[in-house]
Amino acid sequence: MHRVASLLFGVAFAVACAGKPEPKPASVAHAASLRTPPAGPVVGFVGEYGSHAWLGIPYAKPPVGALRWRAPEPLPAWQATREALAFGSLCTQFASALGGDDSVAPGTPVGSEDCLFLNVYAPRIDASSVPKGGDRLPVMMWIHGGGNTIGAASFYDGGNLAARENVVVVTVNYRLGPFGWFHHAALGAGASEAEKSGNFATLDLVRALGWVHDNIAAFGGDPGNVTVFGESAGGQNTVQMLLTPLARGLFQRAIVESGGTWTATVAESENYTDAAEPGHKNSSREVALRLLAPGAARDAAKQQVAALSDAEIARRLRDVPAKALLTSYSGGPLGMIDMPRAIRDGAVLPSEPFATRFSVADDVAPVPVVFGTNRDENKLFMFLNPKYVRRWFGVFPQVLDRESYLVTAEYQSRSWKASGADELAMALTGAGRRDVFVYRWDWHEEPSVLGSDLGELVGAAHGLEIPFVFGHWQLGRRGNFLFGEKSLAGRQALSAAMMSYWTEFARTGAPGRGQKGDLPLWSAWDPSDAGDKFIVLDTEAGGGVRMARDVQTNAALLASMQSDPRLADTKLRCAVLDALVAWSPALDAKDYAAGGCDGYARIASE
Repeated sequence: MHRVASLLFGVAFAVACAGKPEPKPASVAHAASLRTPPAGPVVGFVGEYGSHAWLGIPYAKPPVGALRWRAPEPLPAWQATREALAFGSLCTQFASALGGDDSVAPGTPVGSEDCLFLNVYAPRIDASSVPKGGDRLPVMMWIHGGGNTIGAASFYDGGNLAARENVVVVTVNYRLGPFGWFHHAALGAGASEAEKSGNFATLDLVRALGWVHDNIAAFGGDPGNVTVFGESAGGQNTVQMLLTPLARGLFQRAIVESGGTWTATVAESENYTDAAEPGHKNSSREVALRLLAPGAARDAAKQQVAALSDAEIARRLRDVPAKALLTSYSGGPLGMIDMPRAIRDGAVLPSEPFATRFSVADDVAPVPVVFGTNRDENKLFMFLNPKYVRRWFGVFPQVLDRESYLVTAEYQSRSWKASGADELAMALTGAGRRDVFVYRWDWHEEPSVLGSDLGELVGAAHGLEIPFVFGHWQLGRRGNFLFGEKSLAGRQALSAAMMSYWTEFARTGAPGRGQKGDLPLWSAWDPSDAGDKFIVLDTEAGGGVRMARDVQTNAALLASMQSDPRLADTKLRCAVLDALVAWSPALDAKDYAAGGCDGYARIASE
């Protein structure tokens, strides 16, 4: 990933490290990269890490005009050789330090609805020597993060992982925000049950898997050995692939990095906020009011929209320019939109909360799974939040209350481990599955910068494991703040171990001792009381790679808050609990009573 450091410090150190990297020279087609999959002939180039790369391959018709809010349709095969030398457009979103385009001011609409492209990276092999039959290589399809409202596949270069570990890597765009998730009854005319779900981004990812299944053999990949892996929203979407029946048989392994089970009900996705079963403030009906009756008082607007036929509503909504649709929402922190996503429609995705489905083995794709989180997940968001960190002159960070910062980050990150890894592993193994593996990533060797100890303030934060998985550190001037020379040897060793574990899992369904068999054994989750549960991934300076068993559950977290001496002050304890309830998909308002904060003012979210 080219800009992981920018993800974190584009806001924090914008003045101190201003400047953009020099643009890369245009890629030159490499004759030996000519491939002829059923989709049509493509020629790529030799990438930075010696792999072949094919960029910007369309995997579906552009979902524009009448195809907005429709399932992605396969493209007819092209006949002329397509030069796959540059990324396709990113999907429509607000620009941000975490998005796919930071060339314009944050909050500026960027991208295109015509964005359903994928990129393929494979070891550099002449066309005559592409592996065939049983020699074909494992395939790893990466789903990017960004809250499902920002981001792009172009952030991630799979070339080093492909070349070094002898695998085929695919990175994929999918519709974001209201283009990817929009459940409105008026769109149902002529729609399939899948389209009525509103989960268009989920359908994009299933279509991408279908494209991989049909075409990847031409690149030397094994269509019968595909690993879906993704981080953050990409991890959540990997969970969706595990649960949707539409993806069954299209992949054989799954890796969920810092994922979770955040979802929305159909009512939350569609209803007005003042309905008997209230919808979200950015439900489809609330958005339709803003777009179809702009400026009208609420009751009058509702009457105007109610007077329209479903066909007229659908036509007018599909005619709204992409920029106008996007800006009918307000971009939140870092450009992300607060809106319903992963809609529990009962057809594409289960109608029940996802976490409950993992206790029923038949509801989850019968494939080996890795779940993992980072030790300090939430420090990324807290470090960028002025409620916790003040920036003098907009640059120099100063924590307002160190004790509160650290304890809040700890509990939120432990809750993420509980919801995103441990409780899912417990549910699956409780249902009889034994091919479940869990990790915790602990690297926290950032330097001190401008008087701030980034190892403490940022640590093993959300998303920072990604460069270790992809195996490169070309992060520009901003990257020096995170990944300097002092930590290089340890980082390289840990990255090599992680790449080896990830690809051995892709190859065999178990990370074991890595591809070379020289690493500590990463064993499956042992459901017995005394068994090892997960592997800790860290450098030798941080204790090394080792198995551990300190399981996190949200119930235990709530109980531990009562006896934690750091939370003896009721105000602080309830502020931490409020942060947990606001963040975790597993907690809600009823948990205030369990935490001794029933009726307490929601100070942390104000």
